[in-house]
Amino acid sequence: MPEAHPDFFTMDDFDLEGKTVFVRIDVNSPIHPETKEVLGNSRFKSHLETINALRNSKVVLITHQSRPGTYDFTTTRQHAAVLRRLTGRDVKYVDALFGKNVEEEVRGMSKGDIIMLENSRFYSEETAIDPSDLDAMMTSNIVEKLSPLMDYYIIDAFPAIHRSQTTLVGFCKAVPNIAGKLIEKEISMLEKFRSGTDHPKIAILGGSKIEDSITVSKSFLEKGIVDTIITGGVVGNAFLWASGIDIGKKNRDFILKNNKNHEKLLDTAKFLVSKYRDRILVPQDVVLNPSGKRVKIGENGVDGEIMADIGLDTVVVYSEAIMNSKAIFMNGPMGMYELDRYSVGTREIMSFVARTNALKIVGGGHTLGALEKLDMLHKIDHASSGGGSLISYLSGEPMPVIEALKRSKSHFKGNLDGRR
Repeated sequence: MPEAHPDFFTMDDFDLEGKTVFVRIDVNSPIHPETKEVLGNSRFKSHLETINALRNSKVVLITHQSRPGTYDFTTTRQHAAVLRRLTGRDVKYVDALFGKNVEEEVRGMSKGDIIMLENSRFYSEETAIDPSDLDAMMTSNIVEKLSPLMDYYIIDAFPAIHRSQTTLVGFCKAVPNIAGKLIEKEISMLEKFRSGTDHPKIAILGGSKIEDSITVSKSFLEKGIVDTIITGGVVGNAFLWASGIDIGKKNRDFILKNNKNHEKLLDTAKFLVSKYRDRILVPQDVVLNPSGKRVKIGENGVDGEIMADIGLDTVVVYSEAIMNSKAIFMNGPMGMYELDRYSVGTREIMSFVARTNALKIVGGGHTLGALEKLDMLHKIDHASSGGGSLISYLSGEPMPVIEALKRSKSHFKGNLDGRR
């Protein structure tokens, strides 16, 4: 059988029928603070291709949910129920990650059965081990108790590939680790953008997470991955401020309050503006909240109000860059799109993106939410399931899960004992 990917095993490399396959997914989801109900199912849907491809296997699912000390740090009972509805199959919740009960349940499985184990972060070994101490993870109770129960370990948790935690990287030498369908698709599409030779390439960066956007802007520009950065939302405000523009006290205070390392971030933004001024597009005009006034950048009248949307002059400038591009990455809306009064900029920019023939990749929950609200998501080539992992991957940062997949292939390639 030819190898599906040169660097790591994929599901096409093995006959998984009848095998016991553990699958590390990421269905970490918003939880209602009172009812504890799981809100939204987009992450669950992203794993359906992998789960459905294992219809003739014995499937054991592992995920995490939030972190200790938060109101949404809860069991995976509800997660099993969501998957039950989406797959139309029985998904049995087991209230432990390892131990006698888990062993009995797994050994008693039949072909086609699905089990959901307990929240992996209920167990200190998941997050308490030093991220650099792979040996400690590989000899943890989690790995030593679970690995004898499985034939293969599929990792499909793309939103967590930038993390080094026990259920993500600790099984790499215990059993063959395999990339799931989601991870395989994500890497394929993101590499098309990151390594593609069709130019011009642009990145449209908005929303309120300026640290992610400034980080990826630096990487994109220094490595020549994109030709132009288009900014909006709080990201646009930060680059305006870094350009020496007075953005008003309320907008400055928002950035300062929500970013502990704001000095370093603004210094980086100033450096980027000074070095790549012609390649970073910032708003020419904005719409203010609460007055609804449109003002040109640099004019008086911003103080006391929030810059809530980009203006029409900005849309015209941005649309020209969008329509001339061959590849587009978009992460974050142009303003407070949730309020109709301030959704025009986001709607117009997304409309231009949807109309191009360029490769179109989007990420971030608010971006996907805006595209869904505007009924444009179906016009996008790839909607990434990642948040921080997406930014980290595109920035070229180390990806512990990818390294674990590579390490596993190297370890097992010549010693598969007839597993294929």
